[in-house]
Amino acid sequence: MALTKNKIVERVNDLGFTKKKSVDIVESLLEIIKRSLENDEDVLVSGFGKFCIKQKERRRGRNPATGKDLLLNPRKVVTFKCSGKLRERINKGR
Repeated sequence: MALTKNKIVERVNDLGFTKKKSVDIVESLLEIIKRSLENDEDVLVSGFGKFCIKQKERRRGRNPATGKDLLLNPRKVVTFKCSGKLRERINKGR
């Protein structure tokens, strides 16, 4: 099961903030991250990981439904690399 934005708001609310304040906090944080990525700025959250913008060049592809070759336009994608601390925590006990 995925952790949704509503569940994050609920967990912030559990810290003692009002429901409206919890929504404002989560929305503000996400907006800061989105704006930074839009401006080609990496977002580094110590102990969590790093969101980066990567440029994908024009390349050849194929339509899986028809098998027809096509050209994919250049585009930007967001990548995430987790920190060593998060990786250790995820793999703890394995």
